[in-house]
Amino acid sequence: MKKTSIRLGVDIGGTFTDVVLEVDGASFSTKVLTTYVAPENAIIDGMQQVCAKAGIAAGDIEQIIHGTTLATNALIERRGAKTALITTDGFRDVIEMRTESRFEQYDLNLNIPEPLLPRQCRYTVPGRIDATGTELKPLTKNDIAPVVEAIAEAGYDSVAIGLIHSYLNDAHEKLVRDVLAKRLPDVMISLSSEVSPQMREYERFNTVVANAYIKPLMKSYLGRLEGRLRDEGVRCNIFLMHSGGGIISLENAAEFPVRLVESGPAGGAVFAANIAARYGLNKVLSFDMGGTTAKICLIKDQTPKTSRVFEVARTYRFKKGSGMPISIPVIDMVEIGAGGGSLAHVDSMRQIRVGPESAGSEPGPACYGRGGEKPAVTDADLVLGKLDPDNFAGGSIKLETSASEKALTSVLGDVLDMDAATSAFGLAEVVDENMANAARVHAVENGEDLSEYTMIAFGGAAPLHAGRLCEKLGVERLLVPPGAGVGSAIGFLRAPFSFEANRSVYMKLSEFDADRIRSLLADLQTEATGFVRNCDTESEILSEFKVYMRYTGQGWEIPITLTEAQAMSPDAATFKARFIEDYSKLFGRAVAGMDIEITVWSVNATTPPEPVTKIRLAEAAGPAPTEGNRSLFDPASAAFQTATVVLRRALNEGSEVAGPAAITEAETTIIIPASRTAIRQPDGCIDVTTKKGA
Repeated sequence: MKKTSIRLGVDIGGTFTDVVLEVDGASFSTKVLTTYVAPENAIIDGMQQVCAKAGIAAGDIEQIIHGTTLATNALIERRGAKTALITTDGFRDVIEMRTESRFEQYDLNLNIPEPLLPRQCRYTVPGRIDATGTELKPLTKNDIAPVVEAIAEAGYDSVAIGLIHSYLNDAHEKLVRDVLAKRLPDVMISLSSEVSPQMREYERFNTVVANAYIKPLMKSYLGRLEGRLRDEGVRCNIFLMHSGGGIISLENAAEFPVRLVESGPAGGAVFAANIAARYGLNKVLSFDMGGTTAKICLIKDQTPKTSRVFEVARTYRFKKGSGMPISIPVIDMVEIGAGGGSLAHVDSMRQIRVGPESAGSEPGPACYGRGGEKPAVTDADLVLGKLDPDNFAGGSIKLETSASEKALTSVLGDVLDMDAATSAFGLAEVVDENMANAARVHAVENGEDLSEYTMIAFGGAAPLHAGRLCEKLGVERLLVPPGAGVGSAIGFLRAPFSFEANRSVYMKLSEFDADRIRSLLADLQTEATGFVRNCDTESEILSEFKVYMRYTGQGWEIPITLTEAQAMSPDAATFKARFIEDYSKLFGRAVAGMDIEITVWSVNATTPPEPVTKIRLAEAAGPAPTEGNRSLFDPASAAFQTATVVLRRALNEGSEVAGPAAITEAETTIIIPASRTAIRQPDGCIDVTTKKGA
């Protein structure tokens, strides 16, 4: 990738829009409230602020990389376009029938998510492709015409086309597209064979429906954003962060917006992986807490864990299968409604509950003074002394402590007979335990022991809560990097250009066809490389090969990584050996006497990762200069203590800060619990560890 000297990273969150400008190694950042009606307004505002700080004009920017939660929010809040699905006769109800999996065995009132499209928006056509890609029953234009007329009469804005086994043979899907496009040229169309060419029709149909559902919204937004930036004098290329941790072009993002669903959190994971590489850490727990959600990701060997399927809008917080499955390459993380704006209430059992409802930026927490009446996590943090009411968000927002106390008392305290401080303590402990429990579940699902991990915390709210989270999880070390408050936006600037192409082609090892495999992987490599070349015409492109394998009869596969030599000169013995090696690591032993099968083939094309310089750890150089003291609540002792206040910019290499303390900066505050001590490392990271004997 050509190194540009002036780059802008932009992350739209549920509460704040984070903007980071890098100019020849110097960094300038700001946080502005997200403008829901026109999100591009916040981007322009933030860009103008950081350009003014850097002393440059907007036209000097050479590259913009953007990530957003708009696609995710549109799916969760059901704010997409009027969308239809065209599918094969007999498969109209697949997205409603789901699979036979019951995610909560003993709940007689199981709450299953409603499909994105009601039954009257789902249409069928005859014709049939079998599981080998052979046409069993032909499909003609005359078969399709009545369905297209019905769609025209109903006035749909977007249409998803998902036919059975189209991942092997897309001829029928393309025929439906051609007839539809000729009759309705202004309707947006999404093909499952392009969006998610993988087996398992429920996941594939749901993914193409999601793509079609948000496509008009995202295409309109991206077009408006490009226009506003051009009006500001910006002439550089605009790229989008995708869910798999790489960067794609604006045009590809507009065509496949479902790949943007986890783009913001993916940037955070890339940011944490970059820090892990600088410190030589092989086991990292990435903790990203913003205004609306908290995201937790396991990073091993400086690489975030990835997956082929993830879920949006779970009806049961920690239950796999209770959400809307999206079948695209994605960084694997757990996400819960626990952010600075998450609202608290008392349930019928007289227990404090926090989230997933959020105050967002409009009206925001009660302390913003913008009309919010319910207590949010930020209100609790303010009352507990974690925040300075006069210096929140660099002083751009003045917080009203009295408004927080009133909201905490009226919603929690009056019901549970507690004062404002006790209510704030209860709220904070509940949200911290929710996040700790999510991390524990995620670790158990992946067979990991979190006590062996180092936490890297970023996002505006994470440094406020990370110390307490480490106490709950038994994590001994915490790193809070420079720019933590805008970490995801910085992560966008560290990500490579990349695209993963995949396809389902079923094959048993006993029927291994080396020529077919070589041709398939070469086609996928060409496809993925083409997407990357749309963004970068000069850089070297690396290819990463994966196959998804299982024993015959098993329901799910495990990913097996191959070298390029193994992929381009395939042989059954090598594939079997790699599968047995990885299967044994995961499950303890291999299974003798069973055939092995491959279901999905994948090639990820990527530009080389940004080189990093290893950090030489600093030696303790004495206490840091202090700015004074303030009363800070320590949850471990359940009492207020006198805490030292330190300015982050005043810390030198090796400066020490003993808890309880608050290290303040423009975008966030790092809370050092009484059980911990911190030291500033040469790169500006705050390295927080457990005190001896604590």
